[in-house]
Amino acid sequence: MKADIHPQYRDVVFQDVTSEFKILTRSTVASKDTVKWEDGNEYPLIKVEVSSASHPFYTGQHKVMDTAGRIDKFQKRYQQK
Repeated sequence: MKADIHPQYRDVVFQDVTSEFKILTRSTVASKDTVKWEDGNEYPLIKVEVSSASHPFYTGQHKVMDTAGRIDKFQKRYQQK
């Protein structure tokens, strides 16, 4: 195997900017920003816009928009007899 071709795999903190949710995990993503974590150590900070704390599917805010009865037409067409 070739030496020095793999990215550095290290601990990083991902922060959801919309909900202030943070999680410490491992990644190869590089960042210049750092944050002090609960254990007192500083880790690289990666800011994301959507996480499980703010995604509509995981928070229960997901709504189905029925435009012109399309769902009803589909169910009527493929209903079991």
